[in-house]
Amino acid sequence: MLDVVPLLISAFIIGLLGGGHCIGMCGGLMGALALAIPKEQQHKKLLYLILYNLGRIISYAAAGFIFGLAGWAIDQSPAADALRIIAALLLISMGLYLANWWSGLVKIEQGGQVLWRHLRPIAQRYIPIQKSSHALSLGLLWGWLPCGLVYSTVIWSASQGDASLSALLMLFFGLGTWPTLIASGFAAERLTHFLRSRKVRSAAGLMIILYGIWTFPGPHHHWLIEH
Repeated sequence: MLDVVPLLISAFIIGLLGGGHCIGMCGGLMGALALAIPKEQQHKKLLYLILYNLGRIISYAAAGFIFGLAGWAIDQSPAADALRIIAALLLISMGLYLANWWSGLVKIEQGGQVLWRHLRPIAQRYIPIQKSSHALSLGLLWGWLPCGLVYSTVIWSASQGDASLSALLMLFFGLGTWPTLIASGFAAERLTHFLRSRKVRSAAGLMIILYGIWTFPGPHHHWLIEH
């Protein structure tokens, strides 16, 4: 179990560093959800935001497991290195996107619109949130919102060749996004401004680019493969 700890930490950090992107994709929704909670339900705001985000990361974990099954099948074939190369390239693209140096990843996000067009009308039924089950259901659906950060991370997690580990990595990635999105639900302007600042986004993007380079197949991965 100890051999997967560095991967879990990496997944959490990717989610945490992607905070600026998360604010752009979901921060507005979190603020809107908080504002749309009826006055008589305001004392449940934190509970609703937690349940929404819980549903969101459950969806991430489910996606990790589904893609992890495909990753496991590919890992048994000569195409295993190709999947790791794709994962590395996506992480590098995500880093460039976070740092506002290149926005090519937006085109990949657009591909997810096909699924989202079917899910969005269902998600809108739960707004405004009236009870706990609505918050959880909305999060479960919103977890499939087209997002380059999620796509990059899920392919990286799938490249590990283990569906259960892939799901766990996506769970930790989702946990890494929690601080930012919970704070945005409470209109924490200082944190939002900090995470969206050019220096922070550039630093976060650079770190993810470096991790993407590290993800490329090579001798440095032998210790992971052996475990």
